[in-house]
Amino acid sequence: MRLLPLFLVLWIGPALAEEVAICYNYSCATQATVALPEARMREFEPLFRELPNAAAERVAIAWAIGMFETSAGEQTPTHRDRGGNLNDEELDGRMDCIDHSHNTTAYMRLLESRGWLKFHKVMEPVKRAPFVVIDHWSAHIVETQNGREFVVDSWFFDNGLPAAIYNLEEWRSGASPNV
Repeated sequence: MRLLPLFLVLWIGPALAEEVAICYNYSCATQATVALPEARMREFEPLFRELPNAAAERVAIAWAIGMFETSAGEQTPTHRDRGGNLNDEELDGRMDCIDHSHNTTAYMRLLESRGWLKFHKVMEPVKRAPFVVIDHWSAHIVETQNGREFVVDSWFFDNGLPAAIYNLEEWRSGASPNV
């Protein structure tokens, strides 16, 4: 009879994981599901505990995106992804801005579903078109108190680093950590 509780923990345990659908290899050519066990999810919670304002929450979001990417890279070849599109063009696991905007949005929706986002609402990805031929996509959040819009852009950096966060209008005007 002592084995029954252990059996239930082993049987139910794997179900205690959040699953997130991600994509990679440019334009979401490859899809995968990343499983985030509850123990891993508990690592995110302190980032969002007792934040005083929306600006602090954006910093937490940036760090959480890096942590999510690290977790995804442990289960997929996305650990090979390098910032931008030029340093990883032929690698399996590479990601363009479409992949990043999809994945970052999925990660933030998970944060939102857990009630950890107190100052922002997750929106659909947005794009900017600085040149006629080249679009650039990013995840998108809105500050709930005043409607200020921001992008959460992980494309600029190598896998696992915190995302860049910009005011939407600044980003649409070409804001980049490389400028």
